[in-house]
Amino acid sequence: MSKFHGVDYFGIDGLFSEEEILVRSTVRGFVEDHVLPVIEEHYRRGTFPADLMSRMADLGLFGATLPPEYGCAGMNNVAYGLAMQELERGDSAVRSFASVQSALVMYPIFVYGSDDQKSFWLPRLAKGEKVGCFGLTEPDFGSNPGGMLTRATRHGDGYLLNGAKMWITNGTVADVAVVWAKLDDTIRGFLVEKGTPGFSAPEMKGKHSLRASVTSELVFQDVVVPATRMLPHAEGLRAPLSCLSQARYGIAWGALGAAMACYDAALTYARTRIQFDKPIASFQLTQAKLVEMVSEITKAQLLCVQLGRLKDAGKARFQQISLAKRNNVNHALRIARDARTILGANGILDEYPVMRHAANLESVLTYEGTHEMHTLIVGEDITGIPAYS
Repeated sequence: MSKFHGVDYFGIDGLFSEEEILVRSTVRGFVEDHVLPVIEEHYRRGTFPADLMSRMADLGLFGATLPPEYGCAGMNNVAYGLAMQELERGDSAVRSFASVQSALVMYPIFVYGSDDQKSFWLPRLAKGEKVGCFGLTEPDFGSNPGGMLTRATRHGDGYLLNGAKMWITNGTVADVAVVWAKLDDTIRGFLVEKGTPGFSAPEMKGKHSLRASVTSELVFQDVVVPATRMLPHAEGLRAPLSCLSQARYGIAWGALGAAMACYDAALTYARTRIQFDKPIASFQLTQAKLVEMVSEITKAQLLCVQLGRLKDAGKARFQQISLAKRNNVNHALRIARDARTILGANGILDEYPVMRHAANLESVLTYEGTHEMHTLIVGEDITGIPAYS
């Protein structure tokens, strides 16, 4: 495969600062040198490339937008988005690992944790010395997290945790789980460490998607959690949902990276694949597909840049993040499917990244809020009428 040089049909690079371009270039080089050479083998075997964790930590990709006082990079949100774009151009599993560590573990500890929790966990998570996961989704409650069955009850000076979580990225390898449970009539967050009696995290096998990602169950059977492990400033469903908004922002950029990878592979292939004595790029139907791809990529880029600027200004609303996640993942999946048709039968081979991205995006379309739920979130926002039931 030829080296990736980016997709920029509208001169969008001109909207980025030198620092943002530097972050993108650095992560792009990391993906070229360390992710792409190994990811197909890991995808084939269903394993996560764990040796990449320390390299990502060295690049400041964990908790990248958090303050330097905790060992974090202090990037702005656009730079962070560009980093997520490049990681997912490598593979959704790599971006998912960084997203969970950053948006779903470090973010809630930073926003809702105590000073002691922040000073202990954040530097270790930033360095990749510790790995975290986020336990919200349950076997019977995905789109309706408020219906969760996991319960916390008072137990001496602490709490007793019982229940189960499902579809948890990094769960089996995590040193700490940010777990959400019902306590009395509200939802609270707890930090549950690996090795705590009664806590197990079996890995889920048999996936056709996100095969290079560790996906797990979390099981809690009379798990004793000290009071010091509760997130003191997190109460109610709004707290975990705010974490999901952080993750969805990164997904919007990440899907763009997957779309770029598929478009680039299709364009390169179409220019060199000869049929009827000429490259298939010369045929009208092929050009129509490529034009549709670059059109949607360009629109998604502009959406992400503006969303990032709004986020940096403290003005981004969760409904806008939902629109970006919904739009970009949906069109990235369509681009992956169209790219596969341009490659024909070769499109199913792991010599090309297209089928891997297409399979991954099927999961990305569903996780961190399904396409349908984000449609209803935006629908309620523009009409003022909820339509969830």
